[in-house]
Amino acid sequence: MVLQERNKKVPSDIEKGEIVQVFTSSGRLVGTGYFNPVSKISLRMLTFKKEGGIKSLIKRRIEEAYKKRKKLLKNTTAFRVVHSEGDLLPGLIVDYYDGYLSVQINTAGMERLRDLIINTLIEQINPRGIYDRSDRKVREIEGLETDNRLIYGEIPDNIVINENGIHFTVSLSEGQKTGFYLDQRKNRQTVSQYIEKGFIVLDLFSNAGGFGIYCYKKGADYVKFVDVSSSAVKQLRENCKLNSIGNFDVAEEDAFDFLKKESQRYNMIIIDPPSFAKTRHEKEGALRGFKYLILKGLKLLEKNGYIAVFSCSFHVTMDDLVNVSLSAAQDTGSILEIVEFMYQDLDHPVLLNMQNTLYLKGVLLRKLSANSV
Repeated sequence: MVLQERNKKVPSDIEKGEIVQVFTSSGRLVGTGYFNPVSKISLRMLTFKKEGGIKSLIKRRIEEAYKKRKKLLKNTTAFRVVHSEGDLLPGLIVDYYDGYLSVQINTAGMERLRDLIINTLIEQINPRGIYDRSDRKVREIEGLETDNRLIYGEIPDNIVINENGIHFTVSLSEGQKTGFYLDQRKNRQTVSQYIEKGFIVLDLFSNAGGFGIYCYKKGADYVKFVDVSSSAVKQLRENCKLNSIGNFDVAEEDAFDFLKKESQRYNMIIIDPPSFAKTRHEKEGALRGFKYLILKGLKLLEKNGYIAVFSCSFHVTMDDLVNVSLSAAQDTGSILEIVEFMYQDLDHPVLLNMQNTLYLKGVLLRKLSANSV
């Protein structure tokens, strides 16, 4: 199929995910991509070069992504193999968990290439099993049905991964996203290095307990985990047991409701909520949510304590996080020092040419004073 820039109407016979060549009105080749007439993003480019074949291109990019990860990552048995646009494979996400793969095929173009993708993963990685965890909401927008299921080999109910000497259980069929938040690996290590003996830690939106467990292993005396999901709470309890975390409590409730009544003081608070702004229209409400969380957190934070704030939304920028933290500091009479800026780990690559690949931002702050000077 050929598309030209001057065409205002898409051919009526074009199919979802069909591979198309794109030309300018003067006949110059722009590149090749795939088209979906029912999607909000109708055209996703795969290459701006003249290619001999898209199937060979897709296979080569999967191979290159896997080789790059093996060079980049150490001290972990779990990592992202393919990161959608970050690896020039829009709509495809592949995560590796100690010999097993979790796959998201989220667009009509990648769905058409499903057999090629799975066969390439089997050839390159030789996994013991592959589980389809494609995003139902995204696929619905693409006009696709979803059937999350085992598609190759076998998958145990729980997989135990090792991350910097810390163990976590992962359920490919029930966990968040593809199973675990791998993008926070480096940040878990960064935040925990500021832990001092005797620290009391609050891990909000704790999910599987990653931040809190890292902090305890680094010397914290006590951790309180807060998450509204019963499945997440079950998983974090298992992870605490795996890592011999002795002194902790779990509040299975909404973090906003928890903060309304909490009075205990903390030396480290981690705020890592799910995406508050999936579209730019939700950004204003998201910043109000962050302001509330940070303000309440600062009121519970001891002098010289730390507060880490993360956003996994592209629409919330690092400047937004800094500015909303400043506003909360002013309202509480706190003086905050910026200790670290944090981003997604290296297996979630960021392309300068595609700004939305930089989605995870975090800032670690130290509270120098409890009152205005």
